[in-house]
Amino acid sequence: MQTETIAAREQAIIEEFSLFDDWMGKYEYLIELGRELPLIEETYRTENYRIYGCQAQVWLRAVFSEGKVFYKADSDAMITKGLIALLVRVLSGQPPAAVVHTELDFLDRIGLKEHLSSTRKNGLGAMVKQMKQYALAFSEAARN
Repeated sequence: MQTETIAAREQAIIEEFSLFDDWMGKYEYLIELGRELPLIEETYRTENYRIYGCQAQVWLRAVFSEGKVFYKADSDAMITKGLIALLVRVLSGQPPAAVVHTELDFLDRIGLKEHLSSTRKNGLGAMVKQMKQYALAFSEAARN
């Protein structure tokens, strides 16, 4: 079975968000996505897995298996949890090189960046950066 591409996952999210007429509905959907995010094990809710640069607490664990990166994450804030849920949905199960080189255009296309506060934008950037750093590390380890 072939992995659904990052672009295909992004397009599905763009289509889902287009169903909402206003940002209140989009925020509610984002919160719902956060609620559906599988919980990260308590073992990984530590400083070693915390993403710094986020106003809320966010924990991210990455595992490299069968040539792909798999992410698990959690946050103590609902909108932030929804944001990380989107990123996990798009990037988990992808080859490291695909994660490293993706632009994540869907974030702009659904209007997220323009509707987030500056602290949430910074946090979103920190989450993306950490996910790409894990993928880069796995990619380099696989070459050696």
